Formats: sequence, structure tokens, C-alpha cells
Amino acid sequence: MENLNAKELKEVVIRFSGDSGDGMQLTGTLFSNTSALIGNGISTFPDYPAEIRAPQGTVAGVSGFQVHIGANKVTNPGDYCDVLVAMNPAALKANRKWLKKDATVIIDGDTLTEDNIKKAGFTTLDPIEELGLGGYNVVIPDITSMTRAALADMGLDNKSVVKCKNMFALGICFYIYNRPEDYAKRYIDEKFAKKNPAVAEANKRAIDAGYYYAANTHQFANTYKVEAAPLEKGTYRSINGNVATAWGFCAASEKSGLPLFCGSYPITPATVILEELAKRKDLGVKTVQAEDEIAGICTSIGAAYAGNFAVTTTSGPGLSLKSEALGLAVMAELPLVVVDVQRGGPSTGLPTKTEQSDLMQALYGRNGECHAVVIAASSPSDCFHYAFMASKIAMEHMTPVILLTDGFIANGSEPWRIPSMAEYPTICPPIVEKCESDFMPYARNEKLARGWAFPGKEGLEHRIGGLEKDCLKGTISYDPANHQEMTRTRAKKVALVADELPTPEVMGDKNADVLVIGWGGTRGHLQSAVSELQEEGKSISLLHFNYLNPMPHGVEELLKGHKKIVVCELNEGQFASYLRQMFQSYTFEQYNKTEGQPFTIVELKDKFNSLL
Repeated sequence: MENLNAKELKEVVIRFSGDSGDGMQLTGTLFSNTSALIGNGISTFPDYPAEIRAPQGTVAGVSGFQVHIGANKVTNPGDYCDVLVAMNPAALKANRKWLKKDATVIIDGDTLTEDNIKKAGFTTLDPIEELGLGGYNVVIPDITSMTRAALADMGLDNKSVVKCKNMFALGICFYIYNRPEDYAKRYIDEKFAKKNPAVAEANKRAIDAGYYYAANTHQFANTYKVEAAPLEKGTYRSINGNVATAWGFCAASEKSGLPLFCGSYPITPATVILEELAKRKDLGVKTVQAEDEIAGICTSIGAAYAGNFAVTTTSGPGLSLKSEALGLAVMAELPLVVVDVQRGGPSTGLPTKTEQSDLMQALYGRNGECHAVVIAASSPSDCFHYAFMASKIAMEHMTPVILLTDGFIANGSEPWRIPSMAEYPTICPPIVEKCESDFMPYARNEKLARGWAFPGKEGLEHRIGGLEKDCLKGTISYDPANHQEMTRTRAKKVALVADELPTPEVMGDKNADVLVIGWGGTRGHLQSAVSELQEEGKSISLLHFNYLNPMPHGVEELLKGHKKIVVCELNEGQFASYLRQMFQSYTFEQYNKTEGQPFTIVELKDKFNSLL
């Protein structure tokens, strides 16, 4: 039911937080998806520990999910939250720094026990006072007790009942922000009703209980509504970056007419791409969960040789292990897309935290003169587009392509307008069906792509492998002049991809005092920070990159006319170093962050103001 007296807001940020087992990711997802169905702009940020079950009640074990909803398009999940739902004292302590000054804090009063407070690392038994929350709107409902009361007659065991407390909290937020309950209840039915109808009914009843608690106790002075955003007409769904990447590959398979094969080894945060592709047997997708990273890429190379559109997925440590086989794909000149969902490193590093520190590895992390195309996606929804474009380039140019995403956009979600496949071009690989004379496997077309001859075709037999090939026949060659020619040809083939790439656009004045440069998943935060400063009358613009190697034509013209250029990235300056190498007459300042977290708008604006 809608509260007709609700105050209208342009945007709101809500952060759900609790123990790893409290269901905060599901709670946040249901609130986000409900808001997406209403038509709000949304951006989400799941933030959880790497441990499968971190110590219960500790700050290290806190799992969070932040969602930013708006009456306009939303480009980032927000810096600070208007509402914090904390399911225990540890969640309250871990998220105190993310509160806006007038935020509402909802904490489960049943968890404010001496044991829980001490476990969370408080020095007193009054966490509200210790954290300085006296001036905030702090609401302390006994969520666990009220959930038990609401489900008392259902005959469920205590563990099953307590697991429903996250839905009670969701019901409270549905009331505060005038969200309908229908979608969440349908989701619960689809997830639980067949296997355990009692659990489904308990969760739905918990949503109602939270909603009615908020409606009838007058704990919340106001309720709010956020109107639908004026989005481009079309059919929308909420999508995260990993799912969008998988679907982009399916679209490329359709447009190329070739079956899709994915050989991968599960690794956080890339595993969902493999899982999503495994669901698509209806589209002819073949998947192999290999025993390790090397086997994953090698099965994909074999599939490409056999005439499949082949992909493999990984994160930073896995890309290191795949590097030798990636060199094989370069030497054999077979099409292959390698997805690297970047995370904090080195080694196993921060598996569930985001970073952009694999750029140098993607550009140079192979032995020999081993050039590959490198592309980076910028948002959850445009992972579809760049997965498709990576596929098109790989197949039409007969070369491996590395697609960089990161943990932030891979797990985050936003509305996505489902495109018509008519909007996407046909992919035309240089497939050789027959040859009238002697077949020359390394004869090239205008893109310098060699012919793709599938095995088993009479007259198209040829040698392939990791040893250097004769520039036409494909036979093994140790001739120095031939190696020089093939090395330069492979490099030029990658360079020619630039002829098909769009020149990036400058957001703002092309002669602004400060030019902000970013790449990949930082676009939303950079765009918001630059837009806000532009609205304040500041002379600042943004240039954001998706195509990294080769660099699109016309970039140098865009660098001219600015007093200062600052490169912002979630590493210690890898893209800045790359730009210095490419454009040696320009000075590039840096703004870097390696905390496992995205940029905040506040810190970016502070940096840009210091340069202006």
C-alpha cells in the first residue's frame, strides 16, 4: 500500500549490513530489483569478506550491500548512506564511517548483548554513545524477537526462523520507501516454494511483519518515495556485470553463427560468468569446468582450433597462469577472448575486493613480442557491449582479446535496456571453406587476419602450434628474416584494430583547465564527480577509455589545450605510465587508490579542486 503523504526524494542510498550468514546480499538484491521494476535508476555495490564463513559477530566477518536509487539515471552506488540497516554491533561499527550526518540507523536490538558488543571490539557497553550516534535517527527494533513471534505458529526450528530476520528488515525498508512487496514474494516462491513451502511462507510472512511494524509503531517520522527515472524507452531488467558479460558472448555466438565454448576454472570474482554460460545449453553453449587455469585456457584454444567461438574466464592470479597458453593463441593466430575480472593482488590478495591492477599484465604479461588486444568495460550493463565487441574483434582479426572488468562492476548491478539483436552487427570471421589451389594457412586479408580453416576438411590441412611458422605455408621456420616479418605482422595486425575503434569523447569542454582521465570500471564515480564540479562552474572535463590496446585514433588531439591532466585509477599508476609511454610530450598527474574499494565522489572532488 502506498503512503500518499510520503515525501518525494530525488535519490537515496541504503546500506544493508550484517554477518556473512545474515542474508544481506539477498536483502539488498531484492530491494534493488524491486526499485528497478518501479523504474528507478539504480547502482549497487556488494561488499563481503573472502572467507566462506568469517568469524561470527566480528568486524572482519561483516557483509554489506549498498544500493543507490534515484529519480534519474544513477552512475554509482553512492559514497555515504541515508539508511544503514545493521544486523549486529559489528555491522554498526564497520559502517559508521559511511553514514551521512542525518542518516537513519536501524539496528537489531536483540544483538546488543554484552558478548556481541565485546566481540565487535567496542570498549564500552554502549555502542551508540561510543560511535557518537546521539545526533542520528537511531531506531532499535528487536528484529530477531519479532521475527520469532511472527513465525511462532509455523512449527519451524529456531535456526530456520532466525534466518528470516533479514526479510523483516527488508519489510521495514519497503515501508519507509514505499516499495511494493510483490516482486520479493514472487522471488521467494520461485526459490523455495517447491522444495520447502514452509520456508517460503515464513520469509514472506517476515516481510509483512517488518512492514507492519514500521507502519504501526511510528518509529519513522517520515516515509519517502523516489519516482521512476526518465530512461530511454525499452524493456529493462536489472543485471550485474558477470551476467551481462556471459550474455554478450551468447549474442556474439549468434551473430557469428559459431557455437560458443567456455573452458574455465572457478575463481572469485569471475565464476558467475562460467555458471551463467553453463545454464545456456538451450543456445548451444558448451562449458568445461577445468581442473586448473592452464587447462581452462588450453581447452578453449583447442575449441577455437576446432571451429568454436572460444572464451575463458579468470581473475588476476589466473591470468598469470594462463599467460603461456595465451602466447600459444597469439602464435597460432586463433581467436580467443580472455575475461579478467580484476581483484586486489598480488597473489591471492583480496579476492572479493576490487582493483584495476592487472593492466600491465594484460598489456605485457607474456614472453616474447606477444601483442594482444586489450579492452575494458566500464559499468555492469556495458559489460554486454564490450564482451560482444571483444568477440567480434577476436574472430574477425584472428587474435586473442583480453577483456578487463573488475569486482566492482562484475558484482554490482544497474538497469539494462535489453537490446534488439538487429542493433548489433553481424560478425564475419575469415572462415575458409575450400581452396582451389595449394592452401596457404598464413595468407592474410586486408585486416592481416589469416584464414580460419577448421580441421577435417580435405585440402585445408595445415600445421599449427607454438613454434614459429613460415609466413605463408605455416610450416615450422627458423629463418631469421621470416621471424622478423611474422613478429612485425602480428604486431601490425593488432594495431590495425584501431581503424575500427571509435575515438573516445570528452565529457565537457575540450579545452578545460583540468582533464580527468580514467579507464574501465571507474567511469561512474569519475563522471559523477566531474559533473558536480561542472555544475559548480569549474573548468573540468572527463576522458574515459574502454579500448586500451591498440589506442583509438585521435587521442592526442583530445589531450591538447588542457593546463593539467590527471589520471585516476585503482592501482598505483599503471595507465598513467602507459600514457606517458604513448604520449611522451605530455605531463600526466596521478590519483591512485588501492584499498580494495571504489573511489568516492568526495575524495575525487577534493583532488580535482586541489588541481583547479
